[in-house]
Amino acid sequence: MRFPRLRGLAGWPVITASLLTSPSQAQDAATPQLLEVTVRSTLQSSTLEQVPAAISLIDGERMRDRQWQVNVSESLVSVPGLQLQNRQNYAQDLQLSIRGFGARSTFGVRGIQIYVDGIPATMPDGQGQTNNIDIGSLERMEVLRGPYSALYGNASGGVINAYTEQGEGKPRLESTFALGSNGQKRLGLKAKGEANGIGYVLGASRFLTDGYRAQSAADKNLFNARIDVKPDEYSKLTLVANHVKIDAKDPGGISPEDWARDSRMTTPNALLYDSRKHIKQTQAGLTYERQLDGSNALRFMVYAGQREMMQFQSTPKASQPGFKGGVIGLQRDYGGLDLRWSGKYRLGDSEFKLIAGLSANTVKEDRQGYKNFAGTQLGVIGDLVRDERNTLSNIDPYLQASWALAPTWKLDAGLRWSNVQFKSSDHFPADGNGSGSTGFHKLLPVVSLQHQLNEDSTLYASLGRGMETPTFNEISYRPGDLAGLNFSLKPAVSTSAELGIKRRFNMAGMRGDLSAALFQTQTDNEIVVASNQGNTSYQNAGRTRRRGLELSTTAWLHPQVRLNGSLTLLDARLRSAYGYLNSNGSTTTVPAGKRIAGTAKNMAYLGLDWFPATDWRVGLDWRRMGQVAANDDNSVYAPSYNVASLSVGYTYRLGAWKLNTFARIDNLTDKSYVGSVIVNESNKRYYEAAPGRQWMLGTSLGYQF
Repeated sequence: MRFPRLRGLAGWPVITASLLTSPSQAQDAATPQLLEVTVRSTLQSSTLEQVPAAISLIDGERMRDRQWQVNVSESLVSVPGLQLQNRQNYAQDLQLSIRGFGARSTFGVRGIQIYVDGIPATMPDGQGQTNNIDIGSLERMEVLRGPYSALYGNASGGVINAYTEQGEGKPRLESTFALGSNGQKRLGLKAKGEANGIGYVLGASRFLTDGYRAQSAADKNLFNARIDVKPDEYSKLTLVANHVKIDAKDPGGISPEDWARDSRMTTPNALLYDSRKHIKQTQAGLTYERQLDGSNALRFMVYAGQREMMQFQSTPKASQPGFKGGVIGLQRDYGGLDLRWSGKYRLGDSEFKLIAGLSANTVKEDRQGYKNFAGTQLGVIGDLVRDERNTLSNIDPYLQASWALAPTWKLDAGLRWSNVQFKSSDHFPADGNGSGSTGFHKLLPVVSLQHQLNEDSTLYASLGRGMETPTFNEISYRPGDLAGLNFSLKPAVSTSAELGIKRRFNMAGMRGDLSAALFQTQTDNEIVVASNQGNTSYQNAGRTRRRGLELSTTAWLHPQVRLNGSLTLLDARLRSAYGYLNSNGSTTTVPAGKRIAGTAKNMAYLGLDWFPATDWRVGLDWRRMGQVAANDDNSVYAPSYNVASLSVGYTYRLGAWKLNTFARIDNLTDKSYVGSVIVNESNKRYYEAAPGRQWMLGTSLGYQF
């Protein structure tokens, strides 16, 4: 496997080699101990070291420490294999991909399954979002990569699980306030504890920003709640509720030439049409868990929610004929359930675990399109040009088994039958009957073999097959702007293999863990653009290949110094040539061998935290992103960049009171760089600029009753 050379990472092999050497018996009692951590993302609860998959866990307290607590991009940048970029555009969500899956998304998140307290934040078609995750009340986040993610069904190029912390102990009330560059302000309030056997966590926050660029202001309001009750000693009931409301301007992208002249520039049409988005979402879920006996347990989760959106785009008035709306109105009612049985048994001297379940989800969507002008008035709701009722659903039975077939060997296997249905009823027949339905189904198997080399090291190999259906947006348009759904689109099917090692080390004065994974994924029927004129349509593009290497470590170099590091090398390329109709009306041919758009060949992260005294903490981190292909033919790249941040925090305790103050400077060297790209943007406005040097000051005050 050939990878690009990495400048600025010369010291990484030295660090890696030192962590792989045999540990000495010398120990420093003052060095913080590494706790045993149980992860949940593989359905079978297991310690982090014994999971036969590449998985990263990020603690909620660390996600909050010296951070805004607004975007998961603040703290997930240290996860290998996860390419996470903040668009600085709260109308569009983050740009997120795992091992190249989801990289082509021009808005929202696709190709990756996201769950918040067990409730899918990804719709059955694979389109998802992260803006309802309340970092202020998170217990943890888990990022699962590789073949094992196929157990989550459609569009699981990777899986992100977010879990709200559980209310325990005496009641506690905490308020936070932070302010910073570009008019950023965040106010938060949280109550947690336990009373009369009822655990509760209630969190609310408001975030305001003027934005780095013109037309990028935002107002985000978030509420999150979790309540835990134990009806008896064998059962547990958990209620979660979440509400988010966002009003955000949309500055859009700018061309590479405009970015070079003025990175804060906004396209004139975004100002002329006042491009913006209004989002409101409310959901709730209930989970019941019961231990039937010493070997068998049941878990039942049911949820429901509603999402409303009104988006005003900057589509020029002259481009409106044949276009299905410069204003999009959407209302979704969604819900679902997950029923799961688990059992633990003995097969001779070995342990055997089995899980069987059924997951079902449905979305009913009313979507309207309007012109974004009325007479000479621009940026308003005009004539109706689209009106349809869409239904998305899936019913997926699944099975997972784990067998400790020998003292140092374990075999894991899983199977999921993923069945996704699309239906559209066109209520606006003036442009031709667009009604229709289609469906996709695929059997998704996963198998892994794990070997414990010694008490500190585990080696594993896994193989699996995944499916990624087109999203409803991709299936809604046919080449040539013909009416009806694009029935020619097929799901992309991937076969993934992974070889990994996990190791805990304990050398003189230094303790930590290290993980490494080699992976390769081959995909047939990759979904790409077919026509980039007006309404973008899609096609299947033959074969692609993704392969790479991931390294990550957490190490206490000294009792007061902690290192976090990660390195990702990714070679994501087309293996079949294809052509598409570009915005000029001519055909662009993309030859085999081109890099998959939206992906970077290399990413790296290094973070040092210094704890000079009990109440002080100082952090310095550095992040590198390699150049990112902005379009399919690789004629435009966003330049690579290196940025660093500095943070400091101090905690003061007085009786039941706890005062925490913190400060942060991001982009220390005031680097001008492209924060994210809009892949294949039809007007060649690919770039979304990142801010220059940014500052933040904040405080939190808590009281323990």
